[in-house]
Formats: sequence, structure tokens, C-alpha cells
Amino acid sequence: MAEIGRISEVAGYLWEKGWAERNGGNISVNVTDLLSEEERGMPALCDPVPLQEAVTALCGHVFFVTGTGKRMRYVCRDAFCNGSLIRISPDGTSFEIIATQLIPPTSELPSHLMMHNYLRASGKKNRVVLHTHPTDLIGLTHCKPFLDSERITRLLWSMIPECRIIVPRGIGIVPYEIPGTLELARATIKQLEKHDVVFWEKHGILAVGDDIIECFDAIDTLSKSAQIFFSARMAGYEPEGMTDRQLDDLVTAFNL
Repeated sequence: MAEIGRISEVAGYLWEKGWAERNGGNISVNVTDLLSEEERGMPALCDPVPLQEAVTALCGHVFFVTGTGKRMRYVCRDAFCNGSLIRISPDGTSFEIIATQLIPPTSELPSHLMMHNYLRASGKKNRVVLHTHPTDLIGLTHCKPFLDSERITRLLWSMIPECRIIVPRGIGIVPYEIPGTLELARATIKQLEKHDVVFWEKHGILAVGDDIIECFDAIDTLSKSAQIFFSARMAGYEPEGMTDRQLDDLVTAFNL
């Protein structure tokens, strides 16, 4: 499946960027529409695993999910030895692994599925949830003044024009929550009402979209903006940033 190749490609980028220490980060992609009816009906490799919260908008859907404890540097080499296909039950209350090996999915699977469920129920076409740990962006979340959606969005937009274009809905912020909890998932879902990229304080970044490459590109562009900001500060001056007029002109020029 070509999509698995794209997932492997992005996993490699995450490792090369230094955003995926040890088993840091995880990926889930809804591949239902990319599979034949026969493939969607593959036999289960395990008994159904109950979900903490039902995902009734995903009944019968199939996802590729990176495995628990698996490293992105290995996902990029062999996705199916470090992840699996899972199928949601007809009532949305459990899942089962259907291929290709019995690799338990990421411990954050319930959170991912809650987000996919919200996106599907809202009529959005997003198929991808990508979570990773960019050093520079996490660093910004250790600064209290930047834990404000409008402020951090304005700062990063103003560092380079492409950031305003590639991340037009700005950045959501979730105050620190224990990783993998449903509380973190629920707080993130609230931010996904307005944003496609969400910063988790002192933890990482999450992006949603219809294309895993574009999800990576959004985070990568935000990272470039953060690098420009930090480079200017390390050189001893406060970066001027683009003006409001310059940012507004991009909206008109690119129909944002």
C-alpha cells in the first residue's frame, strides 16, 4: 500500500529531525478507503480489545497505527514490524488487530481514536493524527507568555511568510496533562474545533489532516519559524517579525 510508504517516509523525517527520541511520538492513519472490501474483512489476529470510550463515528474503520514502544527510526525501515492495522468493531466499543503481526498499538491509541472520532463526526476529511516532539517548539511551551494561542500563533506566523500560508488556522494550546490520558485527548479535541495543530505544554505537538506529508510539513514550518526566532535572540536582538499589514496581505494573496 502506497500510504504505508508515506508513513515510513515521515517516520524517517521525525527521527532525522531529532523529534522522536527513543519511542517518542506516534502516528495513526485512517486507511479504510484505501483498502478493498476483502482487505477490510481480513481475519483478526487477537480477541477484541475494549476501548475506554466508544468511537461510534468510526464503526468498521481500519487504521494503521504505530506500535507501543516502537521507535520511529525502525518504523521508517519496516512499518509493519513496528505497527499494525486495527479494525474498529461494528459498535465502536472495541478494536482488533488484523494485520500483519500481533503488534500492540501505541498506548495513546484511545486518544488518537477519540480525535479521529471527533473529526469524522464533525464531517472533516482528516485521516491523520501525527504526534511528535520538536525540540524548539516544545521549548517555547516552557515560557508562560507563549502559552497563549493568539500570542504564539502571531509570533510564529510573523517569522516567515510560509508559516501564515501553511498553518492558516494557527496553533491551539493545551496546558500540561499526563501523556496518553483521556483528559489530554478531550482538551485537544476542544482545540481541534479551531486549529489543525496543537501544542501540548512541555510535551509535544499534534497535527491532524488528510495527508501525512502535509501534517509533517505544517510542524516542520512551525519549527523553522521557531528556529528563526531563537537564532535572532541568540544573536542578541529581538526579531522584528512581519507587520500586521504584511500578514493580512498574505490572506488576500493566497485566499486564506
